[in-house]
Amino acid sequence: MMTETQSYAALAVNIPLTLTLTVTHEQFVELAIANRELQLERTATGELIVNPPTGGDTGYRNLDIEGQLWLWNRRTGLGKAFNSSTGFHLPNGADRSPDASWVRQERWDALTPEQKEGFLPLSPDFVVELRSKSDNMKLLRAKMKEYMENQVRLGWLIDRKNRKVEIYRQNQEVEVLDNPATLSGEDVLPGFVLDLTEVWR
Repeated sequence: MMTETQSYAALAVNIPLTLTLTVTHEQFVELAIANRELQLERTATGELIVNPPTGGDTGYRNLDIEGQLWLWNRRTGLGKAFNSSTGFHLPNGADRSPDASWVRQERWDALTPEQKEGFLPLSPDFVVELRSKSDNMKLLRAKMKEYMENQVRLGWLIDRKNRKVEIYRQNQEVEVLDNPATLSGEDVLPGFVLDLTEVWR
């Protein structure tokens, strides 16, 4: 559950790449509340990850993906769609924020009002990660693998730089598509087809 924290004057902190900071889930929640403008994540071992803000080029493409997912969900009413600001507290203890995600309605309905207010204590059914210019593919692939290990049913890693999409499914090898025009939500998101026109443009 998220709680209000004391307000402090904001200070800029530069964290060297050689330094690893570890925090508990509770400390992470406090940090996230106090730094809403930052994209923060936390690994299963407690390592704090500070992601730089998305640039405009990636931002509008990500919004296009979120918008298509939202519209499909609005029409079908099969669950809840989430943007990149939504945090999930995964079963392995990590706190992650996919670029876009979706949860089946019955799983959402099983959460308490308090759980819905904070970092959602579950794995999404579906996630999207859109590679930005500064993203490391090795780290993104590890993140996708973590999603699968935590029972995400379908995941797309969209690599704009190389115009490829890696599709992650439960208990299957990763499928790599070269420059696809669309992506199918398969049986996880019935009838959802993502148009990649704006992503590749």
